[in-house]
Amino acid sequence: MAERAGRAAPEDGVLTRIGQVVMLHHGGDREEARRRLLDLWTELGEDGDPLHRCTLAHYLADTQDDPFDELAWDLRALTAAEEHEGSPEVRALYPSLHLNLAADYVRLGRSEAARTHIRRARGAAGALGDDSYGDGVRAAISRMELRLGEGER
Repeated sequence: MAERAGRAAPEDGVLTRIGQVVMLHHGGDREEARRRLLDLWTELGEDGDPLHRCTLAHYLADTQDDPFDELAWDLRALTAAEEHEGSPEVRALYPSLHLNLAADYVRLGRSEAARTHIRRARGAAGALGDDSYGDGVRAAISRMELRLGEGER
C-alpha cells in the first residue's frame, strides 16, 4: 500500500505477502483472499507493526460481504494508522482510509457520518503524490463529494 501511495517502501516481506493476496482478490478469488488475509492478521497479532495492520485491515475490508463487517475492518485500519501517524506512508493513506469509511457509511445509510469522512479525506488529500494513485484517489473523493452534495459550492 505504501508503494501504491507513490512512496518507495523498503523491502518488506509482510507488505509483499499482502500484495500477493490482493492480486488474488483482484483476480476474482475473494473467499481465498479473505482467508489468507485473516491468516496474516492472526500472524501479525495485536502488537504487529501498525503500518502492516493498517494495510491488512484496509484490504480485508474489501473482501467482506457484509457492510457492517467492511466498516469494522475499515475502522481497524484507521485505528492502526493513528498508531503510526507520523510516517509519510501513513499520511498518504489517510485520504483513502477516510474515502472508504465514507463509502461504508453511504452503504449503511449514515449520510452525516459519510460527509464527515469525505471532508477528512479531502483535508488529507494534500499528502497524496502527484501520480496515478494520487490522481485516482482525488478523483474518487470528488465523485463521493458530488454524491453527498459536498462538492464545491
